[in-house]
Order: sequence, then structure tokens, then C-alpha cells
Amino acid sequence: MIKGMTGFGSSFFSSGNLKGSLEIKTVNHRYFDIVFYLPPGFAATEDKIRQFVGKEVERGRITVSVKITEKPQISLAFHKNVVSEYLKYAKVLQKEYNLPNDLTLSDLMRLPGVVDARESVFNSDELWPMLEKSLRQALNSLVHMRKREGKSLYRDIAGLLTRMLRQLTIIRSRAEAVLKEKKKALPNEEFSSYQKSNDINEEISRLAHYIDEVKILLKSDITVGKKMDFVAQEMQRETNTIGSKLQDKVVTNAVIALKSKIEKLREQAQNIE
Repeated sequence: MIKGMTGFGSSFFSSGNLKGSLEIKTVNHRYFDIVFYLPPGFAATEDKIRQFVGKEVERGRITVSVKITEKPQISLAFHKNVVSEYLKYAKVLQKEYNLPNDLTLSDLMRLPGVVDARESVFNSDELWPMLEKSLRQALNSLVHMRKREGKSLYRDIAGLLTRMLRQLTIIRSRAEAVLKEKKKALPNEEFSSYQKSNDINEEISRLAHYIDEVKILLKSDITVGKKMDFVAQEMQRETNTIGSKLQDKVVTNAVIALKSKIEKLREQAQNIE
């Protein structure tokens, strides 16, 4: 069964003091195009995420976003040896230049090298098992959503094909009626020439074949959006030929109706993976 290209999935993850959320969403696109919004330390997981997502999603613009909601506290390192050096030189300056020793604790804490604040550095290899589990959960939700859209697209396109067949029946019936009228009204040579230049049986046959082809594509489990769009283009070509070959009011109206439905088919094909 066909799948759509619109989907969304989210999940939460945690490991020790690290907590966060992951979101993945897709919209229609001609190719597989993935964009990442990852926090520091997660960039090394991009290739793994791309490969993981690529197993389930073959086409679409994909956005993967990871947000950290809680992380390990910043670690502080206090360097007493550096403080001792500052104090030693402060005493030297005080004695040599007769300066007041007004060095306070807050002054010391702000001096370079006294205190180092270090944020936790994430290891991508350690992060991956946790991230993979979260990604699988979000991706499952996204795929289910794309399948539901596929069912909706299936019903809509199947309805279009049924209405296209009705118009094709009208064209075939009218073409036969016009041929009979011309046979009665024209001499044999003129009728023979008319029949050759206005014969649309081949175009009707091709259109019927293309409709059957789309029906097969609708039941496919592989990526068919591009192929369906190509088939719709060929439908448009055959329909235009019918309209130019057989100048008749009934046929013209049926051709207009057909072209409208083919255009809708092409629009829907853009939403199919």
C-alpha cells in the first residue's frame, strides 16, 4: 500500500542525569533530504541517524531535532596553587610600591585560572544506544502517520480513476457514433481519409492502460510517487491528442473533465512516497 510523505513522531530519552526529547517530521519532496538540529556533542551521530531513517523513509524532506531538557551539572575545579601565586605576587607589589592590600575573595575568584567551569562532554558512542531507541519510537509514529495518509490518498486517487474511466467510456461511445455519422454523410474516399486522421482508438487504449497502471502502483509497497507522476504526464499527452484529433463538443467536454482529473492525480502524486 502506498504511503504519504507527511509525518511526525516524537519521543523522550534519559540516561543518568541526561534527559531530552527527539522529534522527527517529514513533508513532501522529490528526493531524500534530511536536516539536523542537534545539541553540542551529538553531531557525530548524524550519519547513524541518516542511515537509520533511510531504512524506513525513502523520499521526503526530513527534519530531526534533538533537545536537551536536563543535563549533568557543571563541574568546578578550584586551583589553589594559582591562588597562592596571585597572593605571593600581591604581597610583593604591596611591599615594593607601598600599596594597600585590598584583594578580596570575590576578586580572587574572578582572576583567570582560579576556577574552571567545565560542562559535561557527551560521547557519541555512549549516546547512540539511547538515541537509537528514542529514534525508533519516534520513527514508528511517523511511519504510521505516513501510512494513514497513504490510505487517504489511495481512496482519493481510486475515485479519480473511476471517474476517468467514465469519461473514457463517453469518449469511446461518442467516437463510434461520430464515425457512423461520417460514414453515412461522406463519400468512401473522404470517409477513409477522415477515419485515418481522426482515429483515437490507440489513444483510448493507452489511456485505459495507464489507468490500470496507476491501480497497480496504488497497491505497491515501494516508492511510486515519481513513477505515478510520469504516468500522469503520459495520460495528459494522450488526452491532448484525443482533443486535437476529434473535434466534437461531447468529446471536448469529456477531454476537459479528463484533464482536470489528471491534474489532480499529478498533484496527489507529489504527496506519495
